[in-house]
Amino acid sequence: MEPKIIFHIDEMDKWDLLLKNVTNLLLSYDGAFPMAKIEVLANSEAVKGFLNDFSYFPTMDALSQDGTHFVACNHALQGMNISREQIFEFVHVVPAGVRELADKQMEGYAYIKP
Repeated sequence: MEPKIIFHIDEMDKWDLLLKNVTNLLLSYDGAFPMAKIEVLANSEAVKGFLNDFSYFPTMDALSQDGTHFVACNHALQGMNISREQIFEFVHVVPAGVRELADKQMEGYAYIKP
């Protein structure tokens, strides 16, 4: 069975920990599950982590290229006055972060919130 994991972040000061968690998880599989489905969902203030000037871009970009999906809550983006054009191109925007979390859990994703 392929692992399916959704990481949830809603605080800016948790980005470093979350990205280390994702990296460590991927390293722990050591190629055993090349088709692992990993998603990082940001809502609340954490959507600011997807702004083009955020310092974790190299890590996020590398994880994205390795198949990690990054997702932003549209309600949070609107609440923070952030437009789609201001965030990284690889970030997918969903209408509501809480709905995304519920949908993924119903699809069998493990939930991790650092």
